[in-house]
Amino acid sequence: MRLVPTMFAVSLLAVATLSLAEEKAAAKKAGSSDAQYTAQALSAAPKGIAQGAGVVRFDKDGKMQTLRESKNGFNCLIMMGNKMCADANSMAFFDAMMKKENPPDKLGITYMLAGDNGASNTDPSAMKKTADNHWVITGPHIMVVGPAAKSLGLPDSADADPTKPYLMWAGTPYAHAMIPVSGTAPAKTAAKASSEMKDMKDMK
Repeated sequence: MRLVPTMFAVSLLAVATLSLAEEKAAAKKAGSSDAQYTAQALSAAPKGIAQGAGVVRFDKDGKMQTLRESKNGFNCLIMMGNKMCADANSMAFFDAMMKKENPPDKLGITYMLAGDNGASNTDPSAMKKTADNHWVITGPHIMVVGPAAKSLGLPDSADADPTKPYLMWAGTPYAHAMIPVSGTAPAKTAAKASSEMKDMKDMK
């Protein structure tokens, strides 16, 4: 007896084929997104650090995901649109800041060679510029975190000059040194920073 496929069987096969194609497309998109995120995060560090650095990312629930294991103690990530590569002490500093706890008494180094999108120089929790929160945008730089950074004798004015070393968030537990890298590009404009933050949101 010859079996003739029913319309139901044909429809079921079509749905299964379409579903598989969609899964493959989603997987490909996710892989591309991971690769793009990794490349951007690693751009925060010098080549010698980036080669062995890990890559981490916060998911939609605020939990940290590891995309690449660290081999040198540094982890690169994009936080609030800012690309950075931080050592273990810096990561502990940022963790304490996010939890609004006192940071550990340890010196840490963070590379931000792509510059930043700006921050209030007086309010660590500020998310955007206001008329009186002393917003400052700094070009490529290195951050030195930990209480010892306060002893470097850097200017701690609220109206910082981002072309020179300065102390950010002076008078708070999260004060840290901002050291511009000599010979690098100038600080971004607010418009460019806003555009980059939009691009990062589109990646998610």
